[in-house]
Amino acid sequence: MHRIITSFLLLFIGLNVFSQRPAKPNSVEIYNQIQKLNFLGSVLYIAAHPDDENTRLISYLSNEKKARTGYLSLTRGDGGQNLIGPELRELLGVIRTQELIEARKIDGGEQFFSRANDFGFSKNPDETLQIWDKEQVMSDVIWAIRKFQPDVIINRFDHRSPGTTHGHHTASAMLSFDAFDRANDKTVFPNQLSLVTTWQPKRLFFNTSWWFYGSKEKFEKADKSNLSKLQTGVYYQSVGKSNQEIAALSRSCHQSQGFGNTGTRGEEDEYLEFLKGESTTDKTNLFEGIDTSWNRVNGGNAIGAILNAVEKNFDFKNPSASIPELVKAYELIQKLDNQHWKAVKTEEIKKIIAACSGLYLEAVAESQSVSTGNSIKVKLEAINRSSVPLTWKSIQSIPTFSSDFSAISLSNNSLKNQTIELVVPSTLDYSSPYWLKEKGTVGMYRVDEQQNIGIPDVLRQAKVVFEIEINGVTIPFERNIVYKYNDDVKGEVYQPLDVIPTVTSAITEKVFVYNSSKSQTVTVKIKAGKENVNGKIELEIPTNWSVSPKEIPFKLTKKDEEQLAVFSVSPSKEASEIVIKSKITVDNHVFDNEKIEINYPHIYKQIVLKPSEAKAFKVDIKIKNEKIAYIMGAGDEVPKSLKQMGYEVEIIKPEEISATRLLNFDVVMTGIRAYNTVSELAFKQSILLDFVKNGKTMIVQYNTLDDLVTPTIAPYSLKISRDRVTEENAEVRFLAPEHSILNYPNKITASDFNGWKQEQGLYYPNEWDKNFTVILSANDKGEKPKDGAILVAKYGKGNYIYTGLSFFRELPEGVIGAYRLMANMISIGK
Repeated sequence: MHRIITSFLLLFIGLNVFSQRPAKPNSVEIYNQIQKLNFLGSVLYIAAHPDDENTRLISYLSNEKKARTGYLSLTRGDGGQNLIGPELRELLGVIRTQELIEARKIDGGEQFFSRANDFGFSKNPDETLQIWDKEQVMSDVIWAIRKFQPDVIINRFDHRSPGTTHGHHTASAMLSFDAFDRANDKTVFPNQLSLVTTWQPKRLFFNTSWWFYGSKEKFEKADKSNLSKLQTGVYYQSVGKSNQEIAALSRSCHQSQGFGNTGTRGEEDEYLEFLKGESTTDKTNLFEGIDTSWNRVNGGNAIGAILNAVEKNFDFKNPSASIPELVKAYELIQKLDNQHWKAVKTEEIKKIIAACSGLYLEAVAESQSVSTGNSIKVKLEAINRSSVPLTWKSIQSIPTFSSDFSAISLSNNSLKNQTIELVVPSTLDYSSPYWLKEKGTVGMYRVDEQQNIGIPDVLRQAKVVFEIEINGVTIPFERNIVYKYNDDVKGEVYQPLDVIPTVTSAITEKVFVYNSSKSQTVTVKIKAGKENVNGKIELEIPTNWSVSPKEIPFKLTKKDEEQLAVFSVSPSKEASEIVIKSKITVDNHVFDNEKIEINYPHIYKQIVLKPSEAKAFKVDIKIKNEKIAYIMGAGDEVPKSLKQMGYEVEIIKPEEISATRLLNFDVVMTGIRAYNTVSELAFKQSILLDFVKNGKTMIVQYNTLDDLVTPTIAPYSLKISRDRVTEENAEVRFLAPEHSILNYPNKITASDFNGWKQEQGLYYPNEWDKNFTVILSANDKGEKPKDGAILVAKYGKGNYIYTGLSFFRELPEGVIGAYRLMANMISIGK
């Protein structure tokens, strides 16, 4: 076996499917790919968020019509809630990005994004476009159109109805409506034209439905004569699934949002309203007047003749019989002068040739991660499972490759392996989401490289190119370098190869609250990215705070080994707010990143590198010594914040709830959406209310109005609504200024609502029993007051509190006013 040593840099990321597990298509799937190869038409679906897309329509266009179908989600869903874990904001955006990528693998679409950051719920598009930076997002939409070159654009939302839905929704439609014409104007964002050409789509539609009419009954009665009607309830006999069943599987990828979906069968229609461009006379044909055959491109006639014959004569029992003609078509595609379709169809036909020949190519690293400046061995596997002779001509990497590799004949079903060693240069980017690399704004991510804008996934630069000769033609096949292992339960598990720093550190607590001059322990976890890492770690803090010791030496001998460094940090005399930064020095190089791992079974493992920081506050917060039982809901970090405040907190499982178990606690607090997600609460509610009745306190954080596990979440009637205050700086009015929640043990003032993040609160009750006392009132501009932020009721000897305030966001963000208000809620009745 030859030993090959090389260093690798960035390989061009083109039309690759962002997947780690190799595709192994069967004959039916290969045939569907050939049909798609013979269709030269495309549709771009545009909306605002992950889960906004109509998977039924995307699946229909991709699988029934064979159109190249893309989904442009302007945001990555960073501002939503998380039903499966504690990740919020940008970390949630990473999860939802991967969920969309997995969804597209199922419904056959392609995924794209803009740089817009989902900053939270917005009630009108004007606010949205102001926070987003309208011009930048418009640039990204036009870039997506010019790059994807859709014949048809479909908007999920109506651009003419601001204020009737999420501001992001309407803004996405408004931007798309304007971009339809501007994408073909060479004076608009001319800086893009060195990479793409101008483009004019043929027509623009709005994907209307009963939801936009207010009810199914109203929609059924509406005049639909001007709408295009697509019969999407088709049944794919070759795969044994209806279009709706495929769409449901795709929709169910949005696990963080709780969008598991059950597939249906039978007739179903989708309706499209024509907005712009060339109208159609055939209301069932989106591509009317568009040549979607190979005749569309110069030189395509001969290619079409070959590939139509391949489709007609395809042998399901012997797909390799198509290889000679496919290779001829591949050669002709390389001669096309239409660079767009040349690139698209080259990738498509390469996958088909590999599938027809049973050509399996894989590059597997010896470990799941590697740090820059180090080498890693990669095992290459190549096998031809057809009677067509293939030759493994060479291995390529970009920009350079040097070896004594000799061509290897790939005979039928004869496995060939090579091991290469790659030296990872320091210039290689870490495997962290590229859109998080630079600091952006509240509404925008910063991506400086134009060619990267819109790419859905992490830019994984570690690749190998196998050059395979087939019938005298050498075809390059790119493969991401991956890591795989065998799990005793799951079997073969694939993960991406991550390029990581030499060493990372994480401050174990993200917020430190000092309500006295007493010092606190700050613990930092150091983790090695390679073997034999020696250095020193220090905390960087302002001069009016103090830290001891100044630095701590460390030595890690094994990769992934961890060590704790413990510092003592004392606050300033005066009230202040600071950022504590962890910095490690190894061989005169400074490393200041924390490595966050996101690992859920429905997506590939992700790492996010962020500055290793924590917030610290010297502030006047008074607390009592209450013991708190915390019942987790959908997942949040509130218990950590409560412990940081000085409370004794214990997370108890729903099945543990009993009068005896709760006896030693002063407060029971439920996590966000607990009454949506914890079914056991339906049977434990009487115990919890008795806990209150006997003189204790219960605090219930927000729930949504859908799918409550019990209608009696409170001792008195209370109705949750969709009311929310999205303007985090909205004026807060005190409706019960003498109430203890606003006075004890901390005097709450208007300043305690300064600096709140993303929103004040959500899903406020809008109806409640007279036994509740209303504490606060606030509203977004131009709206009626929302009074359901905090509702307090005396029940028996104790107190019940329902709050829609976003403590789950504000406490981890270190919003001091939220801490002071929470302390008062916990101390009610004292």
